Amino acid sequence: MVPFWFILITILWTGFFVLEGFDFGVGMLHSAVGRDDTGRRAVINTIGPLWDGNEVWLVVAGAAIFAAFPGWYATMFSAFYLAVVLLLAALIVRGVSFEYRGKRDAPRWRRTWDGLLTLGSLLAPFLLGVALGDLLYGLPINASQQYTGSFWGLLQPFGVVTGIAFVSICLLHGATFLALKTTGDLRQRARWLGRVLAPATGLIVVIWISWTHAVAGHGTLLNPIELAVWIAAIAAVWLVLSHAEGWAFAATTVTMALSVLAIFVDLYPRVMVSSTSSAFNLTVHNTASGHYSLIVMTVVAVVLLPFVLAYQSWTYYVFRRRVGRQDFAERSPGAAARSSPGWNDGKNAGHGSDGPRTDRQRS
Repeated sequence: MVPFWFILITILWTGFFVLEGFDFGVGMLHSAVGRDDTGRRAVINTIGPLWDGNEVWLVVAGAAIFAAFPGWYATMFSAFYLAVVLLLAALIVRGVSFEYRGKRDAPRWRRTWDGLLTLGSLLAPFLLGVALGDLLYGLPINASQQYTGSFWGLLQPFGVVTGIAFVSICLLHGATFLALKTTGDLRQRARWLGRVLAPATGLIVVIWISWTHAVAGHGTLLNPIELAVWIAAIAAVWLVLSHAEGWAFAATTVTMALSVLAIFVDLYPRVMVSSTSSAFNLTVHNTASGHYSLIVMTVVAVVLLPFVLAYQSWTYYVFRRRVGRQDFAERSPGAAARSSPGWNDGKNAGHGSDGPRTDRQRS
């Protein structure tokens, strides 16, 4: 049961970064792609029905660590306490910005929330990347499985580079997603940004995965997962530059998934490396819950997880259409009066002009 739960947690973290990765990318790029308010509204609505469901994967991943490996959870969340607070603040501000930016028509109001959306979307993957990098690189942990360092001790060079790598992948992932989900000038700008970001992202990922292999200390040659990250990153660059939008998005998806997988594969059977002494490493065995608890949780996961996956797949199918500037252009009073009762122009009380509820009603 112990290896099964480590694999399941790895899958949950991978699913989160794959799905929320393009959300983060869209959040960081929405002003650059949208340019004006109508364009930004359209860009935000490409993820309007999806972003909150994608974040559930992070909640479930954290809950799974708490239930299956309480020793890992206690040490990790104690070590990353201030970082977790910053992460929650970034996610909260990001979520609030979707709803609040459309509550007033004042340009300054919207620029403020646009800036917070960009900042939150950048800070979240960076902090999560730093945390994953620190797990592998090592933190000062004593024999009692207690973190003995400070907040600034978390910002190790490898952790920071891991955070930068994940932000870079999110940016390219978001650009390829927007190229698939938008039309007209929004699509052209997304494609152009993808071509600009691709070479730098590919280089950063190749450097980072090489350093990851060195940190893991598993010999000279890259293992199959690490080698696959190289190949996927190079393929993503080539496909983006070749304007193969669907394949490019698939390649960035695989790059993100394999990058997360590489960290957990290099970690196992450890879950946190102690820089104080290898004898103090946290492993799947010395941090796991009891056998009976794992059995009960396995039954619950096997029963419920297929329903969650089916519902989320259905959501993506329902909201699969492209979004264009014309969908959010201001309507004349006469046109608005003639529109169907289901139309929400963003000015009704209690509804933002660009939040997820608007997109759901219109769809």
